[in-house]
Amino acid sequence: MICIIVLAAGFSSRFGKNKLLEKINGQTLIEKVVKSAVSSKADETIVVVGYEAEKIMEVLKGVNCKIVFNKDFRTGQSSSVKAGVSSVRGYADAVLIHPGDVALITPKAIDMVIKDYKKFRSPITVAGYKGRAGHPILFDRSLFDELMEINEETYGLKAVVNRHRDTVRIVDVGSEEVLIDIDTREDFEKCMGKKSD
Repeated sequence: MICIIVLAAGFSSRFGKNKLLEKINGQTLIEKVVKSAVSSKADETIVVVGYEAEKIMEVLKGVNCKIVFNKDFRTGQSSSVKAGVSSVRGYADAVLIHPGDVALITPKAIDMVIKDYKKFRSPITVAGYKGRAGHPILFDRSLFDELMEINEETYGLKAVVNRHRDTVRIVDVGSEEVLIDIDTREDFEKCMGKKSD
């Protein structure tokens, strides 16, 4: 079983308010991302919430995903990764980690990562574009213990990726959607201009 974990617990501090609740074409960013995840070939979609959890859960009502609350969300993204992995480690063969603010992601890009993993079984498989690694990042279950040890001080997921860099496969998805994350209002406006739908 392959699960995709969408990280949606952060403060959006650089944005000024919860960016995941901003709307593109009548739907919030988080709805857009989670619906792409649900439409992909991933077997299960987990959404890790924290900051303004009730509002996020409200907009995801009726979307086929599992909600996990990260009580330590104030400590940063690593805690959300651990909350997500912890919820599936008993049965998942691999997890894809995807930040909720990489908002232009499509099911096709997610599926390309899953397909590559199923073929080559690399411990880490990353969506990329023109040689640059982006999101989502797939981790095989052999790395779950390491994922459960990450923290912000040692750069979270980057530390795990760096330790295994010789085995990382970057899958070029043919589109820069996997590189674009929204941190600021300016990023959001740029995204609005690039939206494909």
